[in-house]
Amino acid sequence: MSDIAANEKTTGADVGHGISFGEAFRVWLRIAVLSFGGPAGQIAVMHRILVEEKNWISESRFLHALNYCMLLPGPEAQQLATYIGWLLHRTAGGIMAGGLFILPGIIAIMGLSYIYAAFGKVGLVEALFFGLKAAVLAIVIQAVVRVGKRALRNRIMIALAAIAFVAIFFFNVPFPIIIIAAGVIGFFGARSGRSEFAAVEHGGGKNAAAVDSMLGDVVPDHIRASLPRALKVSAVWLTLWLVPVAALLIAFGQANVFSQIALFFSKMAMVTFGGAYAVLAYVAQQAVEHYHWVQPGEMLDGLGMAETTPGPLIMVLQFVGFMAAFRDPGTLSPMLAGTFGGLLATWVTFTPCFLWIFLGAPFVETLRGNKGLAGALGAITAAVVGVILNLSIWFALHTIFRQTIPIRSFGLSFDMPVWSSVDIAALVLAIAAATAIFRFNMGMLTVLAGSCAAGVLLRMAGVI
Repeated sequence: MSDIAANEKTTGADVGHGISFGEAFRVWLRIAVLSFGGPAGQIAVMHRILVEEKNWISESRFLHALNYCMLLPGPEAQQLATYIGWLLHRTAGGIMAGGLFILPGIIAIMGLSYIYAAFGKVGLVEALFFGLKAAVLAIVIQAVVRVGKRALRNRIMIALAAIAFVAIFFFNVPFPIIIIAAGVIGFFGARSGRSEFAAVEHGGGKNAAAVDSMLGDVVPDHIRASLPRALKVSAVWLTLWLVPVAALLIAFGQANVFSQIALFFSKMAMVTFGGAYAVLAYVAQQAVEHYHWVQPGEMLDGLGMAETTPGPLIMVLQFVGFMAAFRDPGTLSPMLAGTFGGLLATWVTFTPCFLWIFLGAPFVETLRGNKGLAGALGAITAAVVGVILNLSIWFALHTIFRQTIPIRSFGLSFDMPVWSSVDIAALVLAIAAATAIFRFNMGMLTVLAGSCAAGVLLRMAGVI
């Protein structure tokens, strides 16, 4: 497709590094199965296997690819896999790496969505998800701390994070505006020579990595940026993305739930920067408050599903699409409608991810070492810390308190908790989960499993 001729085979010998397509398939499948723990954990798995173990890509090129993916809307870990797969085996390699990365999650989330839709109100299932919510709250707080330690390295970055938090939490400023403003500040700050926006130096990796050896002398055709190739790539992937959306609109109109899913998640794919935690702030605002597809607690349940399964955390959007269509099935059976809704949300969410990589990666390969790009990335990452903090507080409000009061005056737009509605059991469970993560360094799956078990025990004891 696009940069692969009809008679071209993407073997290791063809691309100059000796890594066969079959070997790459097995490695990417292994990465996909191990891709628990959110973007930080998934990127760590890729780094360990691809940089340290297999030596397929050097440290510096891995970080350069990651920097680009963090600037894109959508899940950076899946896009990073697509980018490296493309470097190794052209478009077919990118499709394989990016597709395998999400396949286990698609299967797992769909199965859990069936169970949730059929038995979600059963006492045992409710108790399991009660425990999940408390653990997810602790995990989101951990994400704030992890990203903050890396991104908030000086006072300007701390100020950017604080401004982003105030803007989105108290004034409901759209996320894209925050990201664009941060990127512009970072770009011009770096170009002006301000040290606060300088790129962070990373330790060197192995110098003889396969991709870097391949690019040492003769640059392969698929790495070279060109306008004709960019137009061809755009035509192919825009067709795959937008033709199904247009077909649904023409066939059913904008009021149909499938048309709404296609439009909403297509828009989301273009504006949601900063990874899954930042995406959820935007999705929650729209799917919960505007479309009424799911309730706040159900968003937390969906995130708990995504946390316990392999693949990007953004797979929670498949659950949202499933529940939206399940509750408005039209002439279809609810489960069948939910299946179509979940798969449709997944398609319009991830198809643009391949477009961003195949279109932009050749040009990004020419920008290694660009100071303006590094400055924009640093500022955006700092702003995302503020957005994730907003998300953690939003989760806390709907996990620990049974009621909130909307405040909408003097430009303010936020929810204030009703302090008398505090859920003591949820509060204690959340504190216990946070203690397990921060004090005892327990693994994510251990904490999730323990929280689920605690939820069941509380239910059996009649506490919840």
